[in-house]
Formats: sequence, C-alpha cells, structure tokens
Amino acid sequence: MANEQNLRPSEYKLTQEEQKKGGKASAEARRKKRDLRLALEALLESDVKKKDLKGKEKNMSVAEAMSLEQVRKALKGDSKAYEIVRDSSGQKPIDKIQVAEVDADVIDEVERMVMDESE
Repeated sequence: MANEQNLRPSEYKLTQEEQKKGGKASAEARRKKRDLRLALEALLESDVKKKDLKGKEKNMSVAEAMSLEQVRKALKGDSKAYEIVRDSSGQKPIDKIQVAEVDADVIDEVERMVMDESE
C-alpha cells in the first residue's frame, strides 16, 4: 500500500527549470556509464603475459586471461566457475516451462503410457 503522505498530488507538474535540471542530470549519468563501459572495454582488450594451461608464457588479452582463470578454477572442481565457462561458451542448457490447461483424463493417459514404457 502506498503511504498517502508520500504521494504527489495529481495536479503537480515539474517546472521547466526542474525538467531541464533532470535532463542535464540524466545526460551526465549516461555519459558516466558510457565512459566506464569504454574504459572497461579498453582494459579487457589490453595485453598481459600469462601462463596458459600448459604452463607456457603467452601474451593474451585481459578477457582471455580472465577466461583462462575461470577454466583453471573449473578444473579444480569449482562448480560456479564451470557454469560460467559453460554458459559463456554458448552451451547453457535452456530451461523451458510450458503452462497449459489439460484435461485430467489426458494426464492420466500420458502417465499410463509412461509407466508402460518404463516396465
């Protein structure tokens, strides 16, 4: 339930000055998010020296090095790292749930068929 004291009256409108202020703040927030995204993209593309899985020193991008570390963790039994590697490689299982109204007789018939096949 909404607290009546926190609600604005329906006739309340922002002034042009308030609208401009909000627009400027919104634009600044978008610029900051863009700059952070661009900085992270540049860092992920930068090169580092790292040992590959065979122990050989190799130049690779930061993104590749991070992926390599996830593979190393997965190989040691870290199930979360395994999920990250699996999902990032495009092998994430698809969860599908279908909801439908089905007559009880149909459900009983399908159950009987399944039981007959399993015997």
